[in-house]
Amino acid sequence: MNRFDLAYAGEPPWDIGRPQPSVVRLAEAGFLGGAVLDAGCGTGENSLYLAARGMAVVGFDFVLAAVERARAKAKERGAAVEFLAMDALRLGEWGRTFDAALDCGLFHTFTDGERPRYVAGLRAVLRAGAALHLLCFSEEELSEGGPRRVTQAEIREAFGEGFRIEWIRPERFESRLHPGGARAWSLRAVREPAAGG
Repeated sequence: MNRFDLAYAGEPPWDIGRPQPSVVRLAEAGFLGGAVLDAGCGTGENSLYLAARGMAVVGFDFVLAAVERARAKAKERGAAVEFLAMDALRLGEWGRTFDAALDCGLFHTFTDGERPRYVAGLRAVLRAGAALHLLCFSEEELSEGGPRRVTQAEIREAFGEGFRIEWIRPERFESRLHPGGARAWSLRAVREPAAGG
C-alpha cells in the first residue's frame, strides 16, 4: 500500500471538502470550459464544481478509494462526471482529447524522471489550443511536511516543449495543514499545434 492509499484510509490533508478557491476563480474568470480533464482528481470536489458550471468533466486518480468516494459524491449530487482509476504516467496511451486540463496538486508528486512522461501524456490528451491549469506547492512554502516544492524554473523546463506558457504566478493551495493556504505556483500553459500540423 503506497502513501496515497494510506492517506485515503482517513481524511487526506489535501481533501478540504470543497473545490480549491483558485479553481473557483479560474472558472469564474472563464479560463476553464468545454471538455475538461481533472488530473489527480482525488475525491472529486474540483470536478463536481466544474460540472455544476456546465462543463463535461472527466476526473481520474491513481487511488481507487479516492475514485470510489468521487463516484459516490457524483451519484449523491446527481452530477454527470466520469471518474476513472488511472495512472497519470500512462495518459499518452489513452486516446481521448480535451479542451482543457486541470492539475491541482498532482505535478508536485512526481520525481524528476516521471515528470517528462506525465507532461508528454498531457500533450497527448490536450487538443491544440487547449489550456492546462496547474497548481503546485512553491519552494517559497517553508512549512514542514506536505509535498515536494517546485520552482518556477522547474515548471518552465517541464512545459518548455509543446506548450506556450502564459503565466506562472503566486497562488495559495489550501489544505488541512496550511491555514490560509500554502504558497504555490499557478501555471496556465496552452498546448501548441504539433510540428507540421
